[in-house]
Amino acid sequence: MVCCGRSGQAERAPCPLRDNFIMKSRLTLLALFCLFCFSLLAETSKTVIKIAVKNQFDKPVENAEVILDFLGSRQIAKGGFKKKIHWEVHTNQEGLAHFPPIPEGAVQLQVNKKNYQTFGAKVDIAGEEQTVNVKLEPPQSQYSAHPALRPADEPKK
Repeated sequence: MVCCGRSGQAERAPCPLRDNFIMKSRLTLLALFCLFCFSLLAETSKTVIKIAVKNQFDKPVENAEVILDFLGSRQIAKGGFKKKIHWEVHTNQEGLAHFPPIPEGAVQLQVNKKNYQTFGAKVDIAGEEQTVNVKLEPPQSQYSAHPALRPADEPKK
């Protein structure tokens, strides 16, 4: 019998060195696979966000566009792929916008509605549920830094 060598014999004895190497390789691959699976399933604390939008008279503003973006390189790993978090929703008749649970951290909030100034702020998200109150103001009057144009001269006859 020959161990761990090549032989022309039809019968070969089991080789403890080769079997030990194969077993170590399998255990290493299994450990890496388990580590990868646990990293995918790792649950970070999440927060449910609710945005309440009102006008200057404290009346709800319906159908305002509410945009939520993570700041910097914050991303969510889902299924092994990373994707940036970006949501756009509109407020309901009560002026409320609801977002799905998101990981805690800093986000950029933007609220747009025709006939109102755009609202934008950085918000730190923490806890199980958070409500952000937004007050939209009417647009400011337009002005120009340039002098008014003078009327064109009448054509000479």
